[in-house]
Amino acid sequence: MDGGSCRARSPVDPSLPGDRPPRGPPLAPARHPQAEHFAVVEAPVRPPEAGELLVRAEFLSVDPAMRGWVSDVANYSEPVPVGDVMRSFAVGTVVASAAPAYRPGDRVTGLFGWQEYATVDAGAVLRRVDEDDLSPSLSLGVLGLTGATAWFGLSEIARPAAGETVVVSTAAGAVGSVVGQLAAQAGCRTVGIAGGPEKVRLCLEEFGYDAAVDHRSPPLAADLAAAVPDGVDVYFDNTAGPISDTVLPRINRRARIVVCGTAAISSWDPWPTGPRVERHLLTKAARMEGLLFFDHQHRLPEAVAALAELVRGGRLRYREDVLDGLEAAPDAIAGLYRGENLGKRVIRLA
Repeated sequence: MDGGSCRARSPVDPSLPGDRPPRGPPLAPARHPQAEHFAVVEAPVRPPEAGELLVRAEFLSVDPAMRGWVSDVANYSEPVPVGDVMRSFAVGTVVASAAPAYRPGDRVTGLFGWQEYATVDAGAVLRRVDEDDLSPSLSLGVLGLTGATAWFGLSEIARPAAGETVVVSTAAGAVGSVVGQLAAQAGCRTVGIAGGPEKVRLCLEEFGYDAAVDHRSPPLAADLAAAVPDGVDVYFDNTAGPISDTVLPRINRRARIVVCGTAAISSWDPWPTGPRVERHLLTKAARMEGLLFFDHQHRLPEAVAALAELVRGGRLRYREDVLDGLEAAPDAIAGLYRGENLGKRVIRLA
């Protein structure tokens, strides 16, 4: 590919003139990154040097965590600087290799960014994608970040026992839908919290929740109380905010709260205030723990092997929300927070 070019999506400061994104301090879009915070950039494709790969992307991932990756508010990872390729997971095929572990034609997944071609260190590869009987896009969803997040959140933090009640927020989403199904297979009673009648229907009819409530419905507290008459043993929290404030008074003694996301909080600057959780944790001897995929990524093959067998056996259902072309990328994150997607959002490249 020496002498060729590729396109990439990069954060750009819309207050500055010109088509080429400037390099400078991290971008901090208000609330959620919007289409105007990104620009298309064409650049030469650099051939791989020793220890590197050139990967042609097939699918790009769109994840709620990406909102935090372009914010200059304190986060668990360095923000993406203005002018750099947007950080994201992707799956694609090795075009050229200068790393002995990989050959042209290998399909791989990793943090390759929102770009058509990526020249990356071989260490950026999370794993080789060997599930030839399944769509490669699944390595970004049920067999990737989202599926593994659900797997490790339950198995390593929540550790639900048969007969316990597991409540999941954003229960029809890419992570939540897997959590509910895995918890049901562990013999738990599952209760989903979702936004709108269609997502509630999906929870019940497609993902097998025992009960589901609509957080947009005014009587959320009453609906939840009716759905969890014996309290909550595990709360898999993808939202924080008012939804979690409604769940926490219902937790049982020795409950486990897995904090996987804070989608309901639009901004952390200034830091929001609200009901205190400490008394709930103290009086119920409960435990609350944050969950980051990166703390478990070294065990990704273990999770993928188990999840792939469930998918093949029809015991794990999933949905994908597929957008076409790099041109769909700029508004893709904002669309997540508008609740547009039904399933794991990915971008398919031609």
